[in-house]
Amino acid sequence: MSMDWLVAAIVLVPVLAAVLPVAASLRYDDVGWSIATVIVAGTFAMAVATAVNVRENGAIGYLVAGIDRPFGVELYVDEFSMLVVLLVLAICLGVLVFTRIGGPRGNAFYSGFLLLTGGMLGVVITGDIFNLYVFLEIMAISSYALVASSKYRWSTYAAFKYLLVGTVGASFYLLGVALTFAATGTLNMQDLAVRIPEAGYADPVVITGFVLMGVGLAIKIALFPVHTWLADAHASAPDGISAVISALMPAVAVYAFARITFTVFTPEFLAVNPVISQVILVGALLSLFAGSFFALMQDHIKLVLAYSTVSQFGLILIGIGIANETALFGSMLHIFGHGIVKASLFILAGMFALRFGGIRMVDEYAGLAKRAPVMAGAFAVLGITMIGLPPTVGFAGKWYIALGAFEEGLWVVSALVLLSSLLTAGYILPFINRIYFHPFDGEDIDRASITTGMLIAVCIGAFLGLTLGFVSSEIQLLVEGAIDAMLG
Repeated sequence: MSMDWLVAAIVLVPVLAAVLPVAASLRYDDVGWSIATVIVAGTFAMAVATAVNVRENGAIGYLVAGIDRPFGVELYVDEFSMLVVLLVLAICLGVLVFTRIGGPRGNAFYSGFLLLTGGMLGVVITGDIFNLYVFLEIMAISSYALVASSKYRWSTYAAFKYLLVGTVGASFYLLGVALTFAATGTLNMQDLAVRIPEAGYADPVVITGFVLMGVGLAIKIALFPVHTWLADAHASAPDGISAVISALMPAVAVYAFARITFTVFTPEFLAVNPVISQVILVGALLSLFAGSFFALMQDHIKLVLAYSTVSQFGLILIGIGIANETALFGSMLHIFGHGIVKASLFILAGMFALRFGGIRMVDEYAGLAKRAPVMAGAFAVLGITMIGLPPTVGFAGKWYIALGAFEEGLWVVSALVLLSSLLTAGYILPFINRIYFHPFDGEDIDRASITTGMLIAVCIGAFLGLTLGFVSSEIQLLVEGAIDAMLG
């Protein structure tokens, strides 16, 4: 019996179940966390089954209601899709472990969380560029509300700023979709790959459509210089939502950019328009170094990690801009590794704040290793992974991207990718230094707020960050089918 219907269920279950916590409020209080956990765990199980199916049988295209292209809505998954789907659901489960005690609480919050989860999954799984826009907006609107749910007074301002910038990005993307549809007469990704060459890769309408969609997604990814919403959103959002905004939402957006670039417009489009590849590469390098410099100037842990996201996704986009097998795999691996590591670091920042009276600044981290050795050890391992020291997954992803640049004769780019680790060390090591080599002068306020589940979650993140680099070649074998299909 075919299990292809699970592809649709992965998206529909969290989206439709988002009404349950709010509906339960009519009779029950504080059941939102339990409902969200059951739904996300169940969706994760379906995703694992689908990933096994994809591994055994190849990519799956599921036509909703059986209506064929170009009029029907298609859902599409391959090895790359499932890598991101599993990342989204695993991180969401880890965030739920944290929010059970760390908050926010309330049924409405968990309705928004399920809607955000479903929106991210929809972006990854959809095979239609307009439906991609719809899911981007579901993801964005729910994230605006979740940022505003923080206890901080300025969270509403941060959410409003985020909304304005996000709306601009969505408008650019939608205008690009309209132009692409005008040039080809279809919205289906697989169909577009056939129709765009017929319209002509050098057609100004086709080129403008790609550029507008790219700019819209760059805003969603928070690349320099369209990253300005990110710092306020991170600083103001609840810690669990900061983990999602930093680890998952840019990952989903950069996945969408890669899918638009390679599946829809195809590598031949980049070959005909080499200036576009050059602009992607230059913009990615600017984001890599600008994000690092901004992070170096911060003392607040959430701002450091926020600007680090700008830098790390610049690195990922370098691999996409290079557009060969080695660099593209490096980007895929770095999306996965960065997601695990960055989410774990944000959860750890929330755990430190819970236990030690809301600490956020680098000086306040002094001596924490003596009071919280497990948390401190996890932070150190995750920090080393973020820097990209061997044999961590951070090093492996960066190495493949640098190697891909070297294969294309881009030696300067390759050197800059590897040298960026020094800047990352510049903003991570001060926290590790304070934790281990300075005396504790704070107050251990709430030891009971840190649950065993939280510790297990961040230790799993640290373990994966440390060990996934060892199996990078095996991961490459798992996703090589998707890489071959994307690069033609």
